[in-house]
Amino acid sequence: MGLRGRLGLLTMLVWLSLPVHADALRCSGGTVEEGDSRASLLQKCGRPQLQDSFCAPVFQNKELVPGTLAGTAVPCQQIDDWIYDRGPGKLMATVRIRSGSVQSIRIQRQPR
Repeated sequence: MGLRGRLGLLTMLVWLSLPVHADALRCSGGTVEEGDSRASLLQKCGRPQLQDSFCAPVFQNKELVPGTLAGTAVPCQQIDDWIYDRGPGKLMATVRIRSGSVQSIRIQRQPR
């Protein structure tokens, strides 16, 4: 294999390892799309295999609210990442939920 072939193969491997941002997630109960509610996600896809929650920083007037004030003066925003194992031979799906609705869907080999 020549240099050109090796570079092509390397490029393809790097491209395949990147996460894919999907617009929809197909489950046994239907298709979930960005903007759908958390209830709709649960109804269509069931409970996730893994679940992670964190509090996103809050910005006010384009400045980060200091940590000591974030919990009292301006509450942080709850973000949930739900991870679905879609079965053998399929990539995992990470669904990010913000304010009770699906914000994004990422398809990838392993959750980040």
